[in-house]
Amino acid sequence: MYTSNFSNLLLNVDSYKASHWLQYPPNTEYLSYYIEARGGKFDVVAFGLQAFIKEYLFKPITQQDIDDAEQVLIAHGLPFNRQGWQRLLDKHNGFLPLKIEAVAEGSVLPVGNVVCQITNTDPEFFWLAGYLETALLRAIWYPSTVASISYFCKQKIKQALLKSADDMSGLAFQLHDFGARGASSLETVALGGLAHLVNFYGTDSVSALLAAKRWYNVKEIPAFSIPAAEHSTITAWGKDNEKSAYENMIEQFAGENKLYAVVSDSYNLWNALSHIWGEQLKEKVIEKGGRLVIRPDSGDPVEVVCRTLEILADKFGYRINSKGYKVLPDFIRIIQGDGINTNSIEAILNAIMQAGFSVENVNFGMGGGLLQQINRDTMSWAMKASAICISGEWKAIYKDPITSQAKRSKKGILALTKLENEWQTIRVEELNGKENQLRTVFLNGELLIDETLEQIRQRTEI
Repeated sequence: MYTSNFSNLLLNVDSYKASHWLQYPPNTEYLSYYIEARGGKFDVVAFGLQAFIKEYLFKPITQQDIDDAEQVLIAHGLPFNRQGWQRLLDKHNGFLPLKIEAVAEGSVLPVGNVVCQITNTDPEFFWLAGYLETALLRAIWYPSTVASISYFCKQKIKQALLKSADDMSGLAFQLHDFGARGASSLETVALGGLAHLVNFYGTDSVSALLAAKRWYNVKEIPAFSIPAAEHSTITAWGKDNEKSAYENMIEQFAGENKLYAVVSDSYNLWNALSHIWGEQLKEKVIEKGGRLVIRPDSGDPVEVVCRTLEILADKFGYRINSKGYKVLPDFIRIIQGDGINTNSIEAILNAIMQAGFSVENVNFGMGGGLLQQINRDTMSWAMKASAICISGEWKAIYKDPITSQAKRSKKGILALTKLENEWQTIRVEELNGKENQLRTVFLNGELLIDETLEQIRQRTEI
């Protein structure tokens, strides 16, 4: 029998890492690695390192961890560095002798720059930083990619609002996280959903609220949602009673300063908009107060959103704002939650304005496109060794494959500078008095910088 303990850091690893301690040059003392996003169409929003440190690096490794890892890895066909791990337990009480430097979370910078750098602080454990690559790279690439996608969408929505709206106050709620059910795991939802909250205040991923408190010092609820119908709560009434299903939503959730969302495409969306909402229930929607948010859902998002706006404007009226765009009455809006991704959202925003409507009329919900339809290659994330110290002498190391220039890695111990809005990755010896944007976050088992979600949110706005 062997362990099934997922919290054992020694087993949070790719198999081949267990053999790497035997592969470095003799007299190796230190190794320095860095993480960067090498490409993609998004700027990088750095996020997630603090969560990883608190969840996985605060707890020292134990004798049981070592014994269990030895059993698993040897049976798996690999060598095991028993002496090294035992020495780490005895000498450092199980705390990792590592220095992790990183750019401040919430920083927005171009791809191709170092965002994190890690090296051992005790020469006996030159193999340790590389051993953590699997866990550390994953801890950064996934939440940073989600935060980057969310930020990209926010900038596109913001540009459209600046062009078509008088009121920008709704921006922070204009992209809602619908991704919980489509994500691969609970931790995926927690990390990805939390990464979205760096940019927005709307989510249906409850796990993200817990993650914010667990890892980013949040005391009050950091994001919000509203009562909303799903297809089953509408179709349960039967097709002949579609009006009654909608009327029940009004009775249950409408009222002054209240918001409620109703999916309206269970049968014939156009009939629901024109006749049920626009005629039979129109007065009740107005009388009861609050804001009805209609969710068209299925179909081509560009066509469906624009046609829905046209029908609602015809039935409920509209005003023309100072920028010449139509705005529905405050008591009615739309949320489009189907088919939303970084490509479609731009097309929809443009189509809304081309149809003469302000973007403030429409909110968006993004599910798989936000939390799941991404991978490490979306932004080409990588962690590479860039410097080695052998017998007291540091040397730059790198890869430069003749078959792929895109995979050329950086050389030396790195630093990150920022002059106004220009970021640049250089070697540390080139700083010449410039401020290094890489801050020491973790040192020998201690978290040196412990930030709040609000601090990180503010940084993305700078």
